[in-house]
Amino acid sequence: MYFTSNIKFLRKRRSRTQDDVASALNLKRSTLSGYENGIAQPGIEILISFSGYYNLSIDTLLKVDLTKLSESQLGELERGYDAYVKGSNLRVLATTVNSVNRENIELVTEKAKAGYRTGYADPEYIGELPVFNLPFLSDKRKYRTFQLKGDSMLPIPDGSWVTGEFVQDWMEVKNGKAYIVFTLDDGIVFKIVENKLRENGKLVLYSLNPVYEPYEVHVSDVKEVWKFVNYISNELPEPVLPEKHLYRAMAEMKHDLERIKAKLGKDITDINEIIP
Repeated sequence: MYFTSNIKFLRKRRSRTQDDVASALNLKRSTLSGYENGIAQPGIEILISFSGYYNLSIDTLLKVDLTKLSESQLGELERGYDAYVKGSNLRVLATTVNSVNRENIELVTEKAKAGYRTGYADPEYIGELPVFNLPFLSDKRKYRTFQLKGDSMLPIPDGSWVTGEFVQDWMEVKNGKAYIVFTLDDGIVFKIVENKLRENGKLVLYSLNPVYEPYEVHVSDVKEVWKFVNYISNELPEPVLPEKHLYRAMAEMKHDLERIKAKLGKDITDINEIIP
């Protein structure tokens, strides 16, 4: 059990004295000192008081060694994501830190993506990835950068480096926002997401490029979700020219004609002859 070390750790992390905490919990300072040093054992009422004061479940205070968590994991807890309160297992992410215990941003190149499918949960594999830091990003979040391949998310250029923030609670994925989704079948994909987890346990993934059709992935197939933060590229996005507007309109017309054909159930002139 980690109660004694956890309450001392939390008090110091929040820059509070024993007098501060004892006063807030209506305890004597000597009693609090006894709990922190393992001399005294708290009853259930005291455990409830500590749980409410630090906004953590009793299970977390007793069973999780908070001193071993990374800064991003502690940040998740402090923002209200407590695995025992949510009724789910805390997703454990293999990560790396620098010399001052700040989490690195690991770089997953196109060549490294194949290995990521088997090594994403392996600390040794993650530890071999190139790392860097972006000083304008929060040190209380976990970030990772992936190299984009293909044209499905144009106008973001092929080869861009897309940085994402680790998403612990997938129920918080917002409709219409961009995310990096990792599954074993599809690998790492960068898409606009529609969250249907509550309805059918699935995420619907859309490309910015209208040529690509949306598709669904079941939550059981998803291993990681990263919220889009920014991208780095040595190319400027291509301007949207009138010709591209025309191609997009043609694609939409083709889709509409296919829907009409399916609804009427009649033979219509081959769509590919109407729109090459």
